[in-house]
Amino acid sequence: MAIAPPDHALSIKGLGKIYRGGGKRPDKRALHQVDLTVPRGSFFALLGPNGAGKSTMINILAGLVNKTEGQVEIFGIDLDRRPRLARRAIGIVPQELNLDAFFTPREALDLQAGLYGVPAKDRITDELLEAVGLADKADAYARTLSGGMRRRLLVAKALVHRPPVVVLDEPTAGVDVELRRSLWRYMRDLNEQGVTIVLTTHYLEEAQELCDRIAIVDQGRLVACDTTTALLHRLDEKSLIVRGPQPFTQVPAALDDGGAEIDGEGRLVLRYRRSTMQIEGLLDRVRAAGVTIVDLTTQEADLEDLFVRLTGHHAEPLSDAA
Repeated sequence: MAIAPPDHALSIKGLGKIYRGGGKRPDKRALHQVDLTVPRGSFFALLGPNGAGKSTMINILAGLVNKTEGQVEIFGIDLDRRPRLARRAIGIVPQELNLDAFFTPREALDLQAGLYGVPAKDRITDELLEAVGLADKADAYARTLSGGMRRRLLVAKALVHRPPVVVLDEPTAGVDVELRRSLWRYMRDLNEQGVTIVLTTHYLEEAQELCDRIAIVDQGRLVACDTTTALLHRLDEKSLIVRGPQPFTQVPAALDDGGAEIDGEGRLVLRYRRSTMQIEGLLDRVRAAGVTIVDLTTQEADLEDLFVRLTGHHAEPLSDAA
């Protein structure tokens, strides 16, 4: 009789971690009894500023850090009771480029598959090399690969045992635009096949575009967790951006009530709440102020606005670095 898969890819209850201080250094609590569930089959973002506790949580899942308290299940498998089986259910792409310089990508993947007990006939080495754009570098030493190529090799290593859960810890840092797009195409394909993807990234545009659910942690605490749509609806804010015949130099007096400003392009920006004001009413105010409208656009609040509001930190912009 087939066993039904679990509803949750990850189930975390009361997870806490205290790093013990040495000498005169005080203890440091990295996680404060975090409760978090990641639905099976979701494309899930785990976001937070540096030092928020994301890496500690991932290292606990990977078995690299021992938790202080709480319960963790990976694809329905208790991490304490069956640690080896739980770790087989997850593939983790770390931030650090920890590769053996004297292995080729093909050798690195075959070795990793062997460590997971994958028989030679069942290995998908060539498929993975093609998927991450390293087929033409399959037999080159890892030390000759660029930083972006090494990061893609880490992604492939995490997938050799076909885990149902994949955690990507800042996978596109230092990866150029085209390779980033190809990586996300492959991850979307995996997700459509039922693989749960958990992404940590400072590029909030990526998270907003890719992920159906988002959790935000700050100072070791979970401060938000919901669908992407529901989180964005929390903001209830929009902006009306007006371009006039000439760049604006100051806000018209009739509109200077604290909700308007001039942006760097000399446009008039008026912020309003969708729940209390219709755009037609706002346009009436603009016309009554004697403003000539040459062009106008509206702009929704985005994930970065929510991130800043909850954590007080700004995220990094998308980079085109190679």
